[in-house]
Amino acid sequence: MWTVKKFLLCSLFVVEAEVNLKAERPYMRVRLSDSATLDCCYITNLKSLELLWVMRVQDGNVTLGPKSVNASDLVKIEQRRESDGICGILSFKSVQLNDTGLYQCFLSSSEVHLFSHGTYMQVYKPLEKTVNFRESTKNKILIAEGILLLLCVLVPAAYLLYQSNRLTELKRKKVTKEDENIYQGLNLDYCGSTYDRIERSQTHSQYEDVCNVAEEEEEIHLEKP
Repeated sequence: MWTVKKFLLCSLFVVEAEVNLKAERPYMRVRLSDSATLDCCYITNLKSLELLWVMRVQDGNVTLGPKSVNASDLVKIEQRRESDGICGILSFKSVQLNDTGLYQCFLSSSEVHLFSHGTYMQVYKPLEKTVNFRESTKNKILIAEGILLLLCVLVPAAYLLYQSNRLTELKRKKVTKEDENIYQGLNLDYCGSTYDRIERSQTHSQYEDVCNVAEEEEEIHLEKP
């Protein structure tokens, strides 16, 4: 009977010693020298529960830590009670590159030892301008780029148009030369005299004298002595 009562009392004590963690921000990226704030909120009915911030650092394939985070001039640690629980606040006044890591809050008491899921904070350094131009200089550069782009479009187009006109002119000259070659070497005086002979022969044949033809035939058949 005493054993059953002891078991029930222990079970009741375990139920009473309950801690519920709220969702945390899993990742945040902060620029170098900016401020950052991490929080870890939970609900518990325990009166004495200590909250400790710890940090884990990734070194190659190895995770180092947990390492406790202590308050300093740049780091502030505090707790804030809310209507539905308690929040641990970790504030950075000016983050540094070595502040990159996974931050967790460790809740501990005589009954509970619990790590939160944590927030990974990455500190990055923005790229610096190698050349600092004024706005007027930037505008001039943009105008020059626009002119160069326009020239890159117009010059090839003008060259293609010139080549097209040149080919058209060459074709026209070739056709003209071929037409001239048709009459090359043709003697018009010779053609005229030949035409006249053909005309005279045709005219003469129409009025040929029958007597003359007979005489010519007799002369052809006469034998010489």
